[in-house]
Amino acid sequence: MKVLGIETSCDETGVAIYDDQNGLIANQLYSQIKLHADYGGVVPELASRDHIRKTVPLIQAALKEAKLTSTDIDGVAYTAGPGLIGALMVGASIGRSLAYAWNVPAIGVHHMEGHLLAPMLEDNPPEFPFVALLVSGGHTQLISVTGIGQYQLIGESIDDAAGEAFDKTAKLLGLDYPGGAKLAKLAQQGDTSRFHFPRPMTDRPGLDFSFSGLKTAAANIIHQNTLNDGIDTQTKADIARAFEDALVDTLMIKSRRALDQTGFNRLVIAGGVSANKTLRNRLAQLMKQRKGQIYYPRLKFCTDNGAMIAYAGMIHLKEHSSTELAINVRPRWSLNELVYC
Repeated sequence: MKVLGIETSCDETGVAIYDDQNGLIANQLYSQIKLHADYGGVVPELASRDHIRKTVPLIQAALKEAKLTSTDIDGVAYTAGPGLIGALMVGASIGRSLAYAWNVPAIGVHHMEGHLLAPMLEDNPPEFPFVALLVSGGHTQLISVTGIGQYQLIGESIDDAAGEAFDKTAKLLGLDYPGGAKLAKLAQQGDTSRFHFPRPMTDRPGLDFSFSGLKTAAANIIHQNTLNDGIDTQTKADIARAFEDALVDTLMIKSRRALDQTGFNRLVIAGGVSANKTLRNRLAQLMKQRKGQIYYPRLKFCTDNGAMIAYAGMIHLKEHSSTELAINVRPRWSLNELVYC
């Protein structure tokens, strides 16, 4: 079964083709970073318009890469949510239209399920059950996973997501958009002993996160140093290091609790922030101490991509097929409400 996957939830246009016999056979990705850089963040209307321009050419490029024609495609999957409603509508409209024209079934995929299943694209995929830590610009979630479609949300951020906190703090430090990766790079030159930030909500039971206070603590330190002697490059690096350490420690502490609570000994990390080297190293150390296993997608599948949507779509299209023309997208959509039909 060959499934075309379309991802247009935010600021990346991703198109891929997954074959259940041969794995991933095409993967095309276009990033809108340059488009939104002047605004310091994603502009929804611009994102939607750019998806309109890029999606069809990327579909053509994916078919060419896989040496296929439209008659070879057995199903179409597209991101139905969560995400920016205009951007979601682009992928959903194109996906449903192509499925109707090609006389194949189509299915809307949950964006976070795509991230959760991204490690399945690797040569050594995780077995069930496992705890999934999903960390991205829009979400920070801990999920108990016992099988495909069997997801229980056990912890999430009550305010800023981890990636959002990274980007906002990077902006306060004067780093260019998107700043999360730049902050992490700057942190490598930082002094670990100069500043110390709180590890939010780790002094109380539970698995929920809160990063707005951590961001505020960083903002206060930045402001104080700017008022005093001016903020030099080393001070920026020291603040970046303290911020990253606090955020990574918080994610690690909550992940350890989730493993204890579920009794599972496998941990999956996915989403854009899962590319962070410090986070990967700390969680790898944690799982080594626990004699457990850790899994994560390769770097190019950490951020939004069509491959994860094609894979998730293939899994679900084998059990649920739809040829209806109704286009339904959900900008807000909890994994606890996930129902495929």
